[in-house]
Amino acid sequence: MSEKQHTPIDQLVEIMATLRDPNKGCPWDLKQNFASIVPHTIEEAYEVADAIEQQDWNDVREELGDLLFQVIFYSQLGKEQGLFDFDDVVAGINEKLTRRHPHVFGDTEFEDDAAINANWEAEKAKEREAKGEDVSILANIPKAFPALTRADKIQKRCAKHGFDWNTVGPVVEKVKEEIDEVMDEVIQVSPNQGKIEEEVGDLLFAVVNLSRHLNVKPETALQRANKKFERRFREVEKSVLEQGKHLNDCSLDLLDSEWDKVKQRERQSGV
Repeated sequence: MSEKQHTPIDQLVEIMATLRDPNKGCPWDLKQNFASIVPHTIEEAYEVADAIEQQDWNDVREELGDLLFQVIFYSQLGKEQGLFDFDDVVAGINEKLTRRHPHVFGDTEFEDDAAINANWEAEKAKEREAKGEDVSILANIPKAFPALTRADKIQKRCAKHGFDWNTVGPVVEKVKEEIDEVMDEVIQVSPNQGKIEEEVGDLLFAVVNLSRHLNVKPETALQRANKKFERRFREVEKSVLEQGKHLNDCSLDLLDSEWDKVKQRERQSGV
């Protein structure tokens, strides 16, 4: 019988084991634990997203490798502690995906996408109940999510169970109402900063709701806004420097004027 083929993933698992070898491993890798790796995992996930946004496919391939290495790292830590190994991780996701897609890997038929999604959520609820976990419809929404993303997830979960407006009109009115409540706090004789923060949070939550009703991902929308602002401000900086001035020496009126010129050039060029 021929030996099992040594695949690239096998090599990666071996590299990770060597990096964690107590006698000849890397000092940095040996110091790590589950908690210490988390920030690196989050960073790698964002770098994947950024590479996709830039459509730099060589970079996407490289960043996906870095993200995969995070999974291998956690799996090695789990193996060392007798918790699980990489094969357990793969077997677990294989079983989960097969079970959650009975319309693909079984004989079950669903009428539409809504029915498929309902089955998906029902399966996840069964998993939580079997584990003795929180069975609320809001369970398992990661607290480490960016706040806009988490707000969007919370609202979508509630909407699936009828807690939502059917039209966009009331959503817009709610945004206006929250703006008024922010300003009501701001104009107090002795403004309470904590209360202002709370009302601004309510406003942002309402704006996320508006984004959801308009089929816009709030995190993506804000990222695009950041990108647009940065692009335009860099052009303002460039124009000011070409005039032999520094930003700190410019009036707001001048900077606004340069900003408007940048916007006008973008409109003319179709940006």
